[in-house]
Amino acid sequence: MTRVLLAGAASADAMLAKTLRQEGYEACATNDRAAPCAADLTGIDVVLYGTRDGALEDRLEFLGNLPDVPVIVLSRNPDTRAVVAAIHAGASDYLVRPFESTELCASVENAQARAQTNPGSQPANALIGNMLGDSPPMQQLIERIRRVGPTQTPVLIYGETGSGKELVARAVHTTSTRNHLPIVVMNCAAVPENLQEAELFGTDAADHQVSQTGLLEAAHNSSLFLDDVAELTKGSQAKLLRVLQTGENRRLGSNTTQPADVRLICACQRDLGKLVSEGQFREDLFYRLNVVSLTPPPLRDRSTDIPKLAEHFLKLSARKLGKPATSLTDAALEAIKSYSWPGNVREMENAIERAVILASDSRVTPELLAIDINAAQSVSAQNQATESSDPNISLEDYFVKFVTENQDQCTETELAERLGISRKSLWERRQRLNIPRKRTRKRAPRRS
Repeated sequence: MTRVLLAGAASADAMLAKTLRQEGYEACATNDRAAPCAADLTGIDVVLYGTRDGALEDRLEFLGNLPDVPVIVLSRNPDTRAVVAAIHAGASDYLVRPFESTELCASVENAQARAQTNPGSQPANALIGNMLGDSPPMQQLIERIRRVGPTQTPVLIYGETGSGKELVARAVHTTSTRNHLPIVVMNCAAVPENLQEAELFGTDAADHQVSQTGLLEAAHNSSLFLDDVAELTKGSQAKLLRVLQTGENRRLGSNTTQPADVRLICACQRDLGKLVSEGQFREDLFYRLNVVSLTPPPLRDRSTDIPKLAEHFLKLSARKLGKPATSLTDAALEAIKSYSWPGNVREMENAIERAVILASDSRVTPELLAIDINAAQSVSAQNQATESSDPNISLEDYFVKFVTENQDQCTETELAERLGISRKSLWERRQRLNIPRKRTRKRAPRRS
């Protein structure tokens, strides 16, 4: 059993200790709130060190005096500079409160794995981090990650929504020679265009009110994961290409450069090659990023993994919600196995968590899952028919084709049902893909 030591402000956190024990860890605490010393670490696998009031300056000197036991810093300060300070001081990871128990467990497991495992020392079919699956597509993906991980090569990850692109990125980092530092993550679609360059490259106080450490600096000697990389602005693309070419980063408003030794991992749902041909993405940057590509398989292509994943999410949700042990009825498991899961693993996790919330006893029934098997199977069959007629069609192309061909005969609700998504998701995709919405069908007047 993994032994976790609570130190600093975390030593008095009873809820944190309770969460760790519920997740299967052995939690113990130091007798006071002082920084831990080497004597405290006998038999300890991971240290969780909580800072007081978010202060870091005089709290982290002890990290350089500890043996090889990973230390995860817990703080309420989300500032990038605080993260960089902690990592440079020797912290294995930095978690901002409040955080989910799943995030905490992943951090503990990854910290322990980095401390105990050398890249490539595990068998090819061993799982990495939180990746679950024994199916051939998953084992092929894991084998390829183990081959690519120890290199410095940029990686481009393609995949459907909810298929686990970030999980793959973290697995690549875990198996790399940079895994002594945590991976740095930026969701390009979540950062407004006018703030992207400041967030990525940082700012200098000469032209800005305050200096800001960019994520490229935070990821120095580590890995930077850019999710939805197609959403980068043209300006950000040009500057990122320059960093990759020179190995140096220059903050906005600065006349000096800093080393930027970063392993870049990117993810995208859209076809970057097609965006290049349309002039929406730089060709030279695309060739820099597209050295090795990985694609996590959609859930429908790894059906043998579905029961194991369902049980995993069931236990995870029960622990997270403080519910007693919960089980799937035979009918619920059959429904899960029959459903095509257009939203992939993320949809399954959300469906099972919702079912656990609504369950009045310890059993999860098909009704609680709220999945429309018939509609999903219809969409799946249409997907297969489309793929067989045109094997090169992308998911977005299929979505546009399906909506434009059926919107004259269907209401928005009927379109969403046939696609196996919500009306909100349908509206969002219409906006993103610029598909004009037809006026709702007029219903025939009632005859008196």
